[in-house]
This record gives sequence, structure tokens and C-alpha cells, in this order.
Amino acid sequence: MKLALHLNDYSHLGSPAEMGPSLVRIAKTAEEVGFARLSVTDHLWQISLVGEEDEPMLEAYTVLAFLAGSTSKIELQTLVTAATYRAPGLLAKIVTTLDVLSGGRAWLGIGTGWNEQEATGLGLPFDHHDGRFRRLEETLKIVLQMWSDNDGEYVTENYQLGQTMSIPAPVSRPRPRILLGGGGELRTLKLVAKYADAMNVWGGEEARQKITRLAERCDEIGRNPDEIEKTALINFDVNGKGGVDALLDDLRRLHDLGFTTVYGAVPDLGDVAPLELLGSKVVTETNSW
Repeated sequence: MKLALHLNDYSHLGSPAEMGPSLVRIAKTAEEVGFARLSVTDHLWQISLVGEEDEPMLEAYTVLAFLAGSTSKIELQTLVTAATYRAPGLLAKIVTTLDVLSGGRAWLGIGTGWNEQEATGLGLPFDHHDGRFRRLEETLKIVLQMWSDNDGEYVTENYQLGQTMSIPAPVSRPRPRILLGGGGELRTLKLVAKYADAMNVWGGEEARQKITRLAERCDEIGRNPDEIEKTALINFDVNGKGGVDALLDDLRRLHDLGFTTVYGAVPDLGDVAPLELLGSKVVTETNSW
């Protein structure tokens, strides 16, 4: 099993001038202790599940590009980008650039998006539920065409691209991998089955059902579900109830369900000590599973 560090809280990184060096220390330590991936939340305001709206939040792809220059192995992605926040052609170009400059370490993590208050507050596009799903599928189709040999036009209900040219091509082969995140068992998992290389769901008790539903969606279109990486998101709280042993039990549960990569946010990540503990006590253990 692989572990991925998820960053969703910048409030413990110090003053604005201290945030850059703090992030570099965190990313370098995560890589050194064996985390396979590093993901960042793609929000512009902090969300209520994590903190207060006016707490610090950094733009995701700027952070990933910054950290690409400070690391050499760890894979980089959002968890996950709201499809409506960036035009599909621009999004494909951003991820391609990250992939090129990181030496082939970029993923596209994407979903419908849900934070209407954030989007409307900053003047970003935000559609109704059905509209966001249509835009997500259109974005996936456009991105895949831009990462192909076809640089022709692409016209959809919501987007009109006269030429899907993207030079240079990604370093990743055949293209950056696509992770689709979301809890929906019908429409979201149908898109996972059709377009994605990986799915991401919350790693609670409902995780077992997501595996079953994904297999059903794959069966509907004739795809082998084993082709899709199953990933989950939990908290890596080594100082919480049960400590390291409780976290290992939770990871073992997810491994036994069929999840092969688990993303985890570390609470109050103000220094690298929790990452070093995770590396010595958790990463080394789960790498053998």
C-alpha cells in the first residue's frame, strides 16, 4: 500500500513570509520518509470541515509548481480540482506544465466542485448539480484530446475550442494520470469507469460500498475494475486516540477492502515531527502490504 500526504490546512505554517520555507520542509520530509504522493486541496477559501473561512489558503497549482522545484520523486496533484474553476484548455496546459517541469510527476485530480459560496464570492463559474457534471465530463474529454495526437477543434455544450494544441507534450506516458474524486455512486463512479485511472473516496464505513459500486459501473461499460486504482482519504492523526496503532488498523481495513493508496491529512502540521513518526512507524509498515 502507498501513502500520500494531503495538505488542506496552511494555518500552522507561520506568517506569509514563512509559508514557503515551511512548505519546502514538509514536502522534502514527506519525500524522504517514503510518501509516494503529495496532494493539495484546490480551494481558495478554507472550508468549514477543516477550519474557518478566513484562515490562510494558497492557490493549488502555484503550490504544486513551487514544491516541484524542491522535490525529485514524490508525485504531485490536487485532491481535487473543481472542474468549473479553470477552463478545460487552460487546465490541461497547467497540468502539462507541471508534469514537464517536475519530470513526469503530475496527476490531474478532478471533480465537480461543490463550494458555491467560494465560487460566487470570487466570481468563478458555478453551475447547478447537473450542469457541473456535464462540465466535468466535457473537461475530461477535452483534456484527453489535448493529451493525444489530435489537435483539432473540440466543441461541446459549454466549451468551444478551435484548436486543442498543447506543446510541449507531457513527460508522463502516455499522459498524466487522472484521478476522479467524489462520493456519488452513480454519476461520479460512472465517469470514473469511463475516463479515470484512479478514484478517490472518503475512507469511512461507506468505502466498502464504493468498491462494489465501481465494479458495477465498470461492468456496465465492459471495463476491468482492476485497471482503476482505488484510493481513499482519511486523517493521519498519530497523536489522536489510539495513536499509530489505531491508524495502522484503519489502513489495514482499507487495504483489505481493496484500496491500494491512502491519502491522509496530518492535523496541526506545523513541523515535520509527525511526518518523521509516520515515516518510521507507518510508511515502512504499509509498504510491505
